[in-house]
Amino acid sequence: MSEPWFDDRLAALRGRIAAAAGRSGRPAGAVRLVGAAKTVPAARLSAAVAAGLSDLGENRVQEAEGKIPAVTPRPVWHLIGHLQSNKARRAAALFDCIQTLDSERLAVALDRHVAELGRSAPLDVLIEVNVSGEAAKHGVEPALAADLIAAVRRACPHLSLRGLMTVGPLVEQPDEARPAYRRVAAMARDAGLAELSMGMSGDFEVAIEEGATMVRVGSALFGERG
Repeated sequence: MSEPWFDDRLAALRGRIAAAAGRSGRPAGAVRLVGAAKTVPAARLSAAVAAGLSDLGENRVQEAEGKIPAVTPRPVWHLIGHLQSNKARRAAALFDCIQTLDSERLAVALDRHVAELGRSAPLDVLIEVNVSGEAAKHGVEPALAADLIAAVRRACPHLSLRGLMTVGPLVEQPDEARPAYRRVAAMARDAGLAELSMGMSGDFEVAIEEGATMVRVGSALFGERG
C-alpha cells in the first residue's frame, strides 16, 4: 500500500521533471526517475513502488542483497554507487543495470559473470565519467571515456552499453553544474549513446535541461536521511 505523503511528493517531483523536460523540448516520458534508496527501509521502498515508482537505485551491493528480495513488486534495480571488481559477480546477479562502470577490468569481469550466471539477456551498463575531476569521485576521466566505450563494445558481448552516467560537480548553485552536464551530453551524442544518468535532488532540473534521460533522486523523494 502506498503512503499519502509519498504520493504527493512523487507527483510534485514528476511535475518538476515534466517542466524541465519541456524546457529541453522533450516529453516528460523521456526522463526516468530513479529513486536513490540508500538507507531507505525495504517497507518504505515497497510503498514507493506501490505508488508507481518503477526504478530504484542502490549504492552498495551489501545493502542491496537484503533489500532486493524484500521489495515487491520488483522494480528495475540500478547500481548507482561505486563497484569493486571483487563484488562484480554479486552485482551481476542482483541488478538490472550497473550505472557505475569505470574500467575495462571491471567490464571484463562483469561480462564473464553475466555469461556464467546464464542471464537471459545482456546486462545493461552505463559508463561513469568523472567530469568534475574531483578526487573524491569515481569514474573514468573524460579523455579516456572513448577508449572504454570502444573496449566494452569490442570485448563484452554480455553487456549492453546504454549510455553515460556522471555525478555533478560540487557547486553552490545548481546552474553552475550546467557546463559539466553539457559536456557529458556531448560525449554521449558523439558516441551514439542514448542514455544519460545525470542529476540528483539538488540539480536534477538543470541536468534534464542539458539532456539527462535518468535522474537519481533520494532526499527530495524520501526525505533527508541520516
